[in-house]
Amino acid sequence: MPTGVHIRDARRQLFDAAERILLRDGPSELTSRAVTAEAGVAKGVLHRHFADFDAFLAELVQDRITRIEGQAAALRESAGTGSVAGNLTGALIDLFESVAVGIISLVIFRDELRARLRAAGPAHGVPIMTEAAAMIASYLTDECELGRIAADSDVGSLALSLIGAGHLLFAGREGARPDAAAVEKVVTTVIADVTQRRLL
Repeated sequence: MPTGVHIRDARRQLFDAAERILLRDGPSELTSRAVTAEAGVAKGVLHRHFADFDAFLAELVQDRITRIEGQAAALRESAGTGSVAGNLTGALIDLFESVAVGIISLVIFRDELRARLRAAGPAHGVPIMTEAAAMIASYLTDECELGRIAADSDVGSLALSLIGAGHLLFAGREGARPDAAAVEKVVTTVIADVTQRRLL
């Protein structure tokens, strides 16, 4: 691409390119050269907008975390409607069918990226997984207050169980993702105790 051509929202273009690479090829293929080639821009464009490639990746992860915050608001709005298992199933599919699985792998295996993210946010847990667990815990708290799950539910532990199980269902798969029925079966099993006890 000629250097004189104005690129509209270059950062978004680079993020979108990185996400396509993660979905198609996995985190091992995500390099600055691959991102700029996928975006169809000159190699220098990435370095005009970001200090280095890890700075780019850190902002890519932060962008995904911002999207989770939007998902969290929608999930909390669903409290009291539909079924608890159905709402959680939809949330896990929305989370893990996206590029999130590839980003989580990226965070786990890139020490410098993980250090940057921890300096900017919570010092514990894995970024994205931590925010996703908080999303699920907030929703379960709302359902607890509405009486749809047991009043003494340990929502933090349930959230961790659901996020861990969801990640394992989707991670490392080639080809077809698990269908909604498979995800709902896991969700129903994890929350079985707290949904049954609220009826006692």
